[in-house]
Amino acid sequence: MPSKKERQRAKDIIDILKSEYPAVQPALEYTTAFQLLIATILSAQCTDERVNIVTKDLFKKYKKPEDYLKVPQEELEKDIFSTGFYRQKAKSIRNCCSELIDNFDGEVPENFDDLTKLSGVGRKTASVVAGNAFGIPSIAVDTHVKRLSNLLGFVKTSNPEKIEMELKELLPKEFWINTSHWLATHGRRICIARRPKCGECVIGHRCPSFNNS
Repeated sequence: MPSKKERQRAKDIIDILKSEYPAVQPALEYTTAFQLLIATILSAQCTDERVNIVTKDLFKKYKKPEDYLKVPQEELEKDIFSTGFYRQKAKSIRNCCSELIDNFDGEVPENFDDLTKLSGVGRKTASVVAGNAFGIPSIAVDTHVKRLSNLLGFVKTSNPEKIEMELKELLPKEFWINTSHWLATHGRRICIARRPKCGECVIGHRCPSFNNS
């Protein structure tokens, strides 16, 4: 369990990011929980920007789970080709849609455990959907969250599930959903993996990885 001092330090850092990025929101574009679920499945090993380009047309063509099952898998593969791993993603999406229809009347379940049982849905995807679509406190650990959590000394592990659990112990529950957005936004804009802008970093004075050069 983290100490009171460690919790306060983490909260102070996130408070600064909260002030720096007051209007954070998911990078993926969606209007329904179902769209967010599909977009998040597509985002595996793919940039959010590319997913948003693909889903702009995809969501016009496929509006409900049944629509993904009406076409041959090859057609869906073609529609999502540029997101990469398109065969596996098409298979996961079709299986997921079938499970939604069979087990949840075609609706995306709000229960976290039910979400993780869907094809193509791990803890990260379930956390994205639970937090952003339903407001259920959760922390989605993507590449930015994993990297910054380690750089900031919040965690010392590359295991996403361990990072999720340790961040939940460090931070107040009301911070959980947006912590993913604050860290990811900072990772995209300032703490860029190959060329970090440490001189422009608002939390540099609290970061053990700060580069003075």
